[in-house]
Amino acid sequence: MTNNSKNRFVPLLLAVCLISGIGIGTFYADHFSGNKLGIINTSSNKLNALLRIIEDQYVDTVDMANLVEEAMPQILSELDPHSSYIPAKDLEAVNADLKGHFSGIGVQFTIQDDTIHINSVIKGGPSEKIGLMAGDRIVEIDDSAFVGKIVTNSESMRRLKGEKGSKVKLGIYRPGEKELLHFTVVRGDIPVKSIDAAYMVNDKFGYVKVNKFGETTYPELLIALAKLNQENCKGLIIDLRGNTGGYMAAAIQMVNEFLPNNRLIVYTEGRKSPRENYSSNGTGSSQDMPLIVLMDEGSASASEIFAGAIQDNDRGTIIGRRSFGKGLVQQPIEFSDKSAIRLTIARYYTPSGRCIQKPYEKGKEAEYELDILTRYEHGEFFSADSIKQNEKEIYHTSLGRPVYGGGGIMPDIFVPQDTIGMNSYFRTAATRGLIIRYSFEYTDQNRTKLQQYTTAAEMEKFLKTQGLLDKFASFAEKKGLKRRNILLYKAKNLFELSLYGNIIYNMLGIEAYTEYMNLSDNTVLKAIEVLEKGESFPKAPEENTENVAQKKNDSNKA
Repeated sequence: MTNNSKNRFVPLLLAVCLISGIGIGTFYADHFSGNKLGIINTSSNKLNALLRIIEDQYVDTVDMANLVEEAMPQILSELDPHSSYIPAKDLEAVNADLKGHFSGIGVQFTIQDDTIHINSVIKGGPSEKIGLMAGDRIVEIDDSAFVGKIVTNSESMRRLKGEKGSKVKLGIYRPGEKELLHFTVVRGDIPVKSIDAAYMVNDKFGYVKVNKFGETTYPELLIALAKLNQENCKGLIIDLRGNTGGYMAAAIQMVNEFLPNNRLIVYTEGRKSPRENYSSNGTGSSQDMPLIVLMDEGSASASEIFAGAIQDNDRGTIIGRRSFGKGLVQQPIEFSDKSAIRLTIARYYTPSGRCIQKPYEKGKEAEYELDILTRYEHGEFFSADSIKQNEKEIYHTSLGRPVYGGGGIMPDIFVPQDTIGMNSYFRTAATRGLIIRYSFEYTDQNRTKLQQYTTAAEMEKFLKTQGLLDKFASFAEKKGLKRRNILLYKAKNLFELSLYGNIIYNMLGIEAYTEYMNLSDNTVLKAIEVLEKGESFPKAPEENTENVAQKKNDSNKA
């Protein structure tokens, strides 16, 4: 075909394309804008069309971006209790907790009397380098007063956090100084630790408290294990109480440290996600270490993966109370505007084959969230007999011990919640935050004196001479809690434990606080007892006499 012949067809092709384009445009216009009686055929197009119709035809002007923001959580809530939407403004804070760091000024603070009080300064952080101190009050941020009702936790975090390398000007009131002090802080990376404490509970056994499963959790565990091994650790307590989970990968890495080669840790499976097995590779450093895992109703997700793998492989003993029961796997999906969803794409199953997800019904999210309260009211926190296991979902560990699916992980040894000394006066003081507030106030007023003591034991000895119980009661009465001396002294031990513990935390940090509180923690004491008896490794269930006799009869028949 010659060039002239080709050229003759060009106008024809253009005409065909033009007509096709008009036809397609008319079709979509009819369906999505101009056709008020048209039928929208598919569910996905239906949602998009709805938003377009609202924007195009609704009687009033609508903030479409805000409408979408409001609709997203509602849509996801129709799926399951754990699929969720994270707005762009919250995503950084949510991720920082699991990524192990954020950018900020490097202080821990408490808001008291509408003012930021610096409780502690992170070692090596930006604030320490320029001379900020515990006890300082932040009253100005970037040359503007920052006191009064505007001082909320979220607003304080928004102003103090920021891009690494950025600067923030602070006006500081320091007790004893006549004038405000002014500092310019260059924001930097602030570590967010996953492990609160790692220490020897006695001369033989170590303890590790894990508060989440993030990107740095596994490296932190290796450091903790190395530290404890240097102190000749012969057995280990891993405390996962209150640990709501995090990254599944972190839990798998941690379990691998304790399992021999080729043991199933967990597997996942979903409608669009084929079964995937995760097994140990035999490189773990603590495969023979006697192991106890502590759990309670606040232990969920990755915590349950860890505990489930240990229990189903008969590797250690689980002590405490029944776990939360979250057996769903979420995949994070980020949008271009920096918002994100966490969409449930699979269920995870422990090595025995059980899914520990507790039941849920669509439209009953409140009931699901209040399950912990229901457990409390049914007496589950105080008696193992109150726990109803699903007999239809019975599975067996590698040694043949029965375990159950469909509602969290039941511990091998149940320890009830300690309620000795608990009464209405203590409960009210605690729930109103009065114990924490007084502890901080006392710390703030006596910081110089308290700095003399470098251990929890030394500080407790001093605090016992200060008459804190009576001083607290007077403080609480000024805050609206009527003094009730009989109830006050009935709960004396609880009050003193809480007051001393919080002051120790304020001055010496989370590890010292944890160590102090563990001295009287029944669950920790039970774990030490099991390790002392050499009973951390589970045993196969003993067969009853009838079963043994039946087996003998069966063999005789052969």
